[in-house]
Amino acid sequence: MNDIHQSFVRQGLVRPREGRVLGGVCAGLGRRFGIAPWPARLLFVLLLLVIPGSQILIYPILWILMPSEEQVMVRPPQDPPAAAA
Repeated sequence: MNDIHQSFVRQGLVRPREGRVLGGVCAGLGRRFGIAPWPARLLFVLLLLVIPGSQILIYPILWILMPSEEQVMVRPPQDPPAAAA
């Protein structure tokens, strides 16, 4: 799971501390793609109306997989693995 979180962090997919309404998924996606949180939420709802069902599953999955900004800030930097001699 840690590898998935690190991958999301490298791609800029992090749930922000500020601007959350539920889990911060739409706010994080909006931040990543340069969209304000409310238009990102509106797009999510519009997609839900056009393609029903899939977003209901995607949101909780992203909530679990996207690390919180608090987790990213608190985690100490990891030492790189030592080179094999």
